This record gives sequence, structure tokens and C-alpha cells, in this order.
Amino acid sequence: MSDSPTTGLERWLDENWDEDLTLLAWRQRLHGAGWLCPGWPARWGGRDASAAEAAEVAATLENRDVPGIPDGLGMRLAAPTLLAHASDTAAERFLVPTATGQIGWCQLFSEPDAGSDLASLASRAERDRSSWVLNGQKVWTTSAHHADVGLLLARTSRGDDRHEGITCFVLPMRQPGVEVRPLRQMNGHASFNEVFFRDAVIPADQVVGDVGDGWRVALTTLSHERRLGPLGAGLARRVGQGRARAEAAEEAARFAEPYRWYPQRAGRVDLLVPAARASERATDPLVRQQVAAVTALATAARLSAQRAAAARRAGRAPGPEGSLGKLASSVVARAAARAHSSIAGAAGMLAGPDGPHDGVVAEVVVSVPAVSIAGGTDEIQHNIIGERVLGLPREPSR
Repeated sequence: MSDSPTTGLERWLDENWDEDLTLLAWRQRLHGAGWLCPGWPARWGGRDASAAEAAEVAATLENRDVPGIPDGLGMRLAAPTLLAHASDTAAERFLVPTATGQIGWCQLFSEPDAGSDLASLASRAERDRSSWVLNGQKVWTTSAHHADVGLLLARTSRGDDRHEGITCFVLPMRQPGVEVRPLRQMNGHASFNEVFFRDAVIPADQVVGDVGDGWRVALTTLSHERRLGPLGAGLARRVGQGRARAEAAEEAARFAEPYRWYPQRAGRVDLLVPAARASERATDPLVRQQVAAVTALATAARLSAQRAAAARRAGRAPGPEGSLGKLASSVVARAAARAHSSIAGAAGMLAGPDGPHDGVVAEVVVSVPAVSIAGGTDEIQHNIIGERVLGLPREPSR
């Protein structure tokens, strides 16, 4: 970058920020100057900035309450995957509209019989002249109900190795061959969907990577997925003056809606001490021991996450900290749920305003199991850590 991330951007914002622009027009202006996605290559409108410089740019925009890129799976997962594997045609078609918020994404990987064992997927795409025809089913798909496109894995051939013959596509979601059905969870929310494909059509030039090489593409996506911070966190941008800010706040609220229960899924460690005090059990030695243990686990996980974030800012490739952090979050969430149950007793089963903390404790108890499943089960994380980090023998394949 020719300008430093702080002085160059600050000077540019002083001259170019216009709060009365539409959000799209503002992001297009940012992109034209290379400030929307500075970490991207210059050929795609970036500045070839390092991860640390890109983080400084994002922090500067946040500090000035100026909208930047949209949050969501598009910028977190799809864009890095496209940058690593997509053809020039696909990258040109999808990268900039993703960064400006013109298109929204969902991730179409998991299937009813291929969740953590992703290579067992059965959805099939067959070539038909200038397109691919898709049939099958996906499940646990967040945001499928309002996504424009989906990053999809489908089987295009069969071989001796089930990791072969898988292809990654960009699927147009708004077509007759795609049906989205919401899944109601036991905590009352419906954040996920199951998606059915019946002769859905994918243009032939919307393959990501090479045909049959989708497993390698998927590993790129999954490496970024395991590094994700909490989705929907920090999205309550304050509504300042001007159209661009107002539209950014509305966009953030729409994206955050499916994730309203995610703090409960993580265990709500922050509520343990207030809950113990409110129930007059703060002096109970067993409660104190549980709360202290959970607090120590959460602190260690937070510091490890900060170390991993520092490594990313330094430009280092994703390492084992993704799986370690994912597993740690499960341990913390389960321990926090047990502590909440000990503090609340039978009252912790009451949902709504009748329950402790207006039913938050009950929602924690029924939401926490999800963190051990979503994004790769604890068992899969154990395998990854054992085989790829510790160098233990591989688990026997079926």
C-alpha cells in the first residue's frame, strides 16, 4: 500500500465521505479507491495490503462510524474461497457484488447423511450442455431463505476415494428448482433451513476451482469457517445521521436476526456471577468452584483466540488454532450450562419471563448442545487435532 492504513484512509475519508449517499453508492466509492477490501489483490479492486493493514483499515472505518463491507458468510467464507480458487469469470461476477452487499450468500455443504462426514455427500450435479442440473438436499443452512447465491458442494462423478468427484459451485438460489424450508429448533428459534434441489440449474461457468476438485476448495472454506468469530456479534451499528448509515444499520439488523440466540449457545459465561448473586448462592463453595472453573476456561479460550487473531493479522496461514478454538468453545459452553443449572436449580427449566433472567438460563441449557455440532462436531475436531497437530495415526476409514 502506498499510503499508510491510517493517514491515507483518514485523509481520503475527509475528502470523500458523504453520509447522504446510498449504502451501495458509498461502498462502490470505497471500492473504487481500494479501501473497501484493501487485502484483496489490486486486480479485484484491493491494495494488496497485509492482514494487519487490512485490520487497521477496518478499525478506522469502525471508529469513524463509516460503513465498510457487510458482515455475513459472503465476505467471511465465499470471498476468500473465490479469491483462492475461482476462475476470472466467476471472480469478476461475484466478488465485488459480495463486497458491496448486492448479493447475499449461504453455505450449502451439510446433508442429512453427510454432516461432519462431509465427503459422504450425495447431492448430484450432472452436465447438460451449457449448464449443470442439480438434485439432492442440504440441511442446517443458515440464511438460505434470503440468500441470492449459495456456495455448494455436489458430487459430479464417483471414484475409489469418496473425496474425489466432488465439485464446488455457485448456485443461484432464486429459481424454481430450489425449495427452502425452515427448521424449528428446540429453543424456539428457526435459524437454519433444509434446502431441496429438483433439477436446479447451475451455469457451467459458475464452477469454483476445477470439476472434481471440490474437496480441495472445501478445505479452504472450512479453514476460514473454523476461524470465524461469533456470527452476528457486534452488528448493532448505531444509527447515525445520513442514508448510508441508516441503510447499514438495517442491513446489520437483518443479518443478525438468525443469530439472536448465539450468545446463549455460547453459555452466557457473563451471567454466571450475577446469577449466583441474584439467587443468593454466591457464597456456596460448590457454586463458587464451578463459576471459577468456567471463568478460567473462558479466559484461556479468549486469550488463545486473541493469539490466533494476532497471527492472522501478521499474515500467517490458518493453523491448528481453528480446531482447538472450536473445541474449546464447546467445553466452555457445556461447563457454563452445568454451572447455570446448578445455580438455578429446577427454576432453570422455566422459559420466558417466569424463568431466571427472563428465561435466558433455560435457553442456554437447550441451546448449548448446538455448539458441539455446528461447524464440525467435537469428534471431528478431536480427529483433526490428533491426526494433523499431534501426528497420531489416522482413524480407520470405512
